[in-house]
Amino acid sequence: MFNRIREDIENVMVMDPAARTWWEIITCYPGLKAIWWHRVAHWLWIHRMRWLARYISHVTRFRTGIEIHPGAKIGRRFFIDHGMGVVIGETAEIDDDVLMYKGAVLGGTSLDKGKRHPTVGSCVIIGSNAVILGPITVGDNARIGSGAVVLKSVPPDSTAVGVPARVVRGPHVGPKPSLALQHDRLPDPVAEAFRALEERLKTMEDEVGLLRDGMATSLPERHN
Repeated sequence: MFNRIREDIENVMVMDPAARTWWEIITCYPGLKAIWWHRVAHWLWIHRMRWLARYISHVTRFRTGIEIHPGAKIGRRFFIDHGMGVVIGETAEIDDDVLMYKGAVLGGTSLDKGKRHPTVGSCVIIGSNAVILGPITVGDNARIGSGAVVLKSVPPDSTAVGVPARVVRGPHVGPKPSLALQHDRLPDPVAEAFRALEERLKTMEDEVGLLRDGMATSLPERHN
């Protein structure tokens, strides 16, 4: 248990350049507290003490602003940075080394009792206010841009942005994502589409102008 706690603290030191000391991390990081209390609640959940598990989850949400259902399965070195508003549903599964920013949601889209929340692979980064819905899969090393609404599975080594989200980088779409989610460098598919349309219109205007000039020179001059 103590090795796991030490691993969590060391992970925060690596993932957050603002972290200075272990005491600051223990006392001032709500994302870390939410994960620690989730482990307690999850143990109670799988051992059929579900009211107590839900109660601990409820109190943790009140104290940290982070709601993690005790049924959710979370791997090692999971880090929630600025975690206010994070929601993780009951059947969500998160692999190792995942980074999630504030306001992110792993939600469901149905009232079925079975699997209805996302499965997130290892080394995934989920940007601020991103929403991932349904029993879909986010592949290893994927990046989800801030504000994206993901309704379809995202392949490994890909970047998804937009509403609804579309894959803009990956094995078959541009270069692989960087290790960090550089929000200021994420492509904007809507802006790119408008830019392409503007360039096409400019080309057509030039072609029409040339055609008009050619027709003008070919017409005979009128004599009064």
